[in-house]
Amino acid sequence: MALNDPDWGRRRGEGPPDLDELWSRFNQKLSKLLGGKGGSGRRDDGPGGAKPIRGGAWIAAGLVFVVWVASGFYIVDVGHKGVVLRFGKLAETTDPGPRWHLPYPVETAEVVNVSSVRSVEVGYRGSGSNKIAKEALMLTDDENIIDLQFAVQYILKDPVEYLFNNREPDESVKQAAESAIREIVGKSSMNFVLYEGREQVAANARTLIQSTLDRYKSGITISQVTMQNAQAPEQVQAAFVDAVKASQDRERQKNEGEAYANDVIPKARGTAARLMQEAEAYKQRSIATAEGEASRFKQVLTEYKKAPGVTRDRLYIDTMQSVLASSTKVLVDQKSGSNLLMLPLDRIVQMSAAGTAAPAPEAPARTGQADTQQAPAPTTQASPDVSARSRDAFRSRDREMRP
Repeated sequence: MALNDPDWGRRRGEGPPDLDELWSRFNQKLSKLLGGKGGSGRRDDGPGGAKPIRGGAWIAAGLVFVVWVASGFYIVDVGHKGVVLRFGKLAETTDPGPRWHLPYPVETAEVVNVSSVRSVEVGYRGSGSNKIAKEALMLTDDENIIDLQFAVQYILKDPVEYLFNNREPDESVKQAAESAIREIVGKSSMNFVLYEGREQVAANARTLIQSTLDRYKSGITISQVTMQNAQAPEQVQAAFVDAVKASQDRERQKNEGEAYANDVIPKARGTAARLMQEAEAYKQRSIATAEGEASRFKQVLTEYKKAPGVTRDRLYIDTMQSVLASSTKVLVDQKSGSNLLMLPLDRIVQMSAAGTAAPAPEAPARTGQADTQQAPAPTTQASPDVSARSRDAFRSRDREMRP
């Protein structure tokens, strides 16, 4: 059969079916479902042929309406909040679970995640090697430039404020964080930011960022500010390392000096205190000795007034005993014709001083003009001045005792 045959496709099993025939069958079945009578299946221009078409339009409209109503269903997951807008204005907020709102364009629903932790990076993106110099370079209070990278983590506390009060709330967090950290670094020294007060800088930045976002009513809570990297710029790294080493050497020498001072100063103070105590003791001893000598002299003077001769003799004997006590010499009266043998008295005295008991020879009685004075002598010999004074005193005493 030729392709231009008008009956091509109308016979069973030959070619595709006729579209008009399919449409008429569909209208027939649809009219049966709606309670109408099935026609001949042909499209008709008369009044009887328009009823199936209108019935199909109603069915299509009903299906569209069902789909439109079903589009209002939505589900709010756990940790999320639903915000329903009616003609662009806030209508309500919904909790987790299946929900429904009037379909678009009457109402729309925004589901906001309020439990996840979001983060904003300042000075870098992704890793520390991907540096953003425009954000990372900052000026300190002592006019030094530092390279600072940090991250800000935050969560949502109010989804309504997050959606409506700021056009780009995430970008607001980034700008507030950069502004806060620049303010804090600008009021701090370089050593404080790099070494001593990194944790304090992060805590102060968190407080300042939160206060800024609260003024914006952004509905955001800052959970943590983390300092990722803080160092001098790469262009001055070598000079900065040298300066740090010099500062460490200075601190080391300072500590060594303080340690030496802590060792020497207490010793000097202890020595000074000991000398002062010894001087005070010497002062008290000298005063007490002088007062004792003065008191003894007064007592001797009183006794001398009572018995001058006896007192003189007693003073002479005491003086000679004190003088000859430190001498190893022995005086022997040769004029009296005494046959006293010369014993090794010096050795006997040394043995006595060493702890060996030995009888000391008794001094002969003084008779006439010649006297024999004998006293135990210690191991030490008297000085020439003491011996000379002893001889002078002895001679003067002899002259006084002559008739």
